[in-house]
Amino acid sequence: METIGDWLATCEAAARAGGEQLQQWQGRFRTREKGVCDLVTDADLASQEAIRAVIQERFPHHAFVAEEGHEKGLCVPPPDQLVWVVDPLDGTTNYVHGYPQYAVSVALVRGSELQVGVIYDPVHEQCYSAAASLGAWCNGIPISVSKNLAVQESLVAVSLPARVASDAPDLLDFVKASQTCQAVRRSGSAALNLVCVANGSLDAFWATHIHAWDVAAGVLLIREAGGVVTGRNGVEFNLWNPHFLAAANRHLHANLLSLLGPIPTEPTRSNPNLD
Repeated sequence: METIGDWLATCEAAARAGGEQLQQWQGRFRTREKGVCDLVTDADLASQEAIRAVIQERFPHHAFVAEEGHEKGLCVPPPDQLVWVVDPLDGTTNYVHGYPQYAVSVALVRGSELQVGVIYDPVHEQCYSAAASLGAWCNGIPISVSKNLAVQESLVAVSLPARVASDAPDLLDFVKASQTCQAVRRSGSAALNLVCVANGSLDAFWATHIHAWDVAAGVLLIREAGGVVTGRNGVEFNLWNPHFLAAANRHLHANLLSLLGPIPTEPTRSNPNLD
């Protein structure tokens, strides 16, 4: 019989296997463009296959959704289906340039309910893990969100699309936050931004153009570390259409919603196929 402990152990083993591939491919990968300002490398593919191998060896009957090799066609899984949601290299552009902000993200979902998640930072050898209703940890040590309540004292992050038009509504969010929050960051890795909210080094993070594999593990980390995640417009978070606003607490979350206003555009849907 499968247990949440089995899932979490597999999740961590898979994420570490992917991270090992990323480090082995450093300096010898080829890069191609899969879209405007959207890169994929040999390392992405090697990491994904290593992750898939670990998961399929232990749970061959589970479904698998990952960034590389999937068409973007909406497919919401049945409520009882177990699905692994994987980003083998979050922060590919950073990785290509040697900028040390990238990670592997692996999560297990039952339908739309997050069960376990791991984000592994191979550069700093930090493994962030979470299990539903059991907590969140970094290398086995419990983590928690910040206690900051004031928008004016908050350090926040925002995610922007790969190509940003000069009049993009997302930039308006950035400007609003820059004028009110203590500071705003854009790191190039949604997974690591989510980690930083979970461990208290960021107070909030939001995105309107994102995919399920970018955020599945990180959303669970934040919730299990005591934080709040909803849709960017304040509605219930939907993993399969995952615009979001994550914050350390409900007070800060509500004030950020008020500051940012309505969601600026119809968000880009995360449209994975299951296999």
